[in-house]
Amino acid sequence: MDKLAIHGGTPVISHQLPHYSSIGDREMNAVAEVIRSGNLSGFYGSWGDEFFGGPVVKQFEKEWVTHFSVKHAVSVNSATSGLFAAMGAVGIRPGDEVIVPPYSMSATAMAPLVYGGIPVFADIEAETFCLDPESVRANITEKTKAIIAVNLFGHPAALAELRTLADQHGVMLVEDNAQSPLATENDRYAGTIGHVGVFSLNYHKHIHTGEGGMCVTDNDDLCLRLQMIRNHAENIVEPLNISNPINMVGFNYRMTEMSAAVGISQLAGIDQHVGQRAQIAQMLSRGIEGLEGLSSPVVRRNCRHVYYVWAIRVDERVLGVSRERFSEALAAEGFPNFCGYVRPLYLLPLFQRRIAFGDYPFNLTTRRYGKGMCPVTERLYEKELLCFENCMYEVHAGDAERMIEAIRKVHAERGALV
Repeated sequence: MDKLAIHGGTPVISHQLPHYSSIGDREMNAVAEVIRSGNLSGFYGSWGDEFFGGPVVKQFEKEWVTHFSVKHAVSVNSATSGLFAAMGAVGIRPGDEVIVPPYSMSATAMAPLVYGGIPVFADIEAETFCLDPESVRANITEKTKAIIAVNLFGHPAALAELRTLADQHGVMLVEDNAQSPLATENDRYAGTIGHVGVFSLNYHKHIHTGEGGMCVTDNDDLCLRLQMIRNHAENIVEPLNISNPINMVGFNYRMTEMSAAVGISQLAGIDQHVGQRAQIAQMLSRGIEGLEGLSSPVVRRNCRHVYYVWAIRVDERVLGVSRERFSEALAAEGFPNFCGYVRPLYLLPLFQRRIAFGDYPFNLTTRRYGKGMCPVTERLYEKELLCFENCMYEVHAGDAERMIEAIRKVHAERGALV
């Protein structure tokens, strides 16, 4: 075997993997049709049919409802906006506690703060990287008003269990489903099991509109409140005779007609786009079977994993070399990867200094955010997790075979890395 590339050998993958693009003629033609219409946004921030958007936005929402078997879909300009709107719609008030995972894009934990809510961090499961229901249960108090479950990397959290737990305690379950379209638990789509689900249509997701998102719910009242918060809610309280105007301070979270046109085209190809990502990840998982010190992604029983990220765990004691050194050697062989995902969110300066909007809303709570509060998350971040950003790259079967060869080469020669 040729010596490791990190020591001057020949890389297994000699070319840089190209970035994956799901945009084609269908999307370009759809956008061109909208531009020719001259109607680039159909929204008005006052009461009337246009309050709910233009014809293409409405069509996109209708098709999302059909595809995901939900009652309502509300488009937004980003999943971050969707999470903010969801917190408003479920009625978060100053001082309310919202249980969140510390292993997620930062918007998950920022969403409660917009309404003065207090993020409470529960630990995650070591194998799925999603909220641990037992940690959630231990963190529920009389102040808890909602749980945000993130379906991380393409795998659903224990959603049925979390929904039961939420219902038992009279709190709302919101799913951050940014990374897991078409993932399932017990034949139900992730994002549709909580009271509200939020999907991302950011440019590096399975399907996208450049920037954008979609909220789904089966609850009529929550749907209306999401629609109001999306589009200057304060103007609609009187025309709709809203009896509970809490959080009906509207924003502009509206999606354009052009983005919706792209979204309709992307949704038509979602099975293909998600299926391709899953096939590559499953191939990689089969390819590392039997390599001591490396564990491929776990798929919980009765679940479908859609592999936004292919995330393996490294046992440094068994492997005999540090995760970081192994990662560097993989990169030298042409296998793009990264270690650890995001630092636990409670270690951000905002939480360490308890400063958001001045000292608000942390002046409403005695909670502190110390290192060690979520040991599983910290262990995964600091020592174990090694990831390939599956949705970023155009990978064909031949590329996947070379990626497997790169892993096996580095694994076989890992003693030279010490």
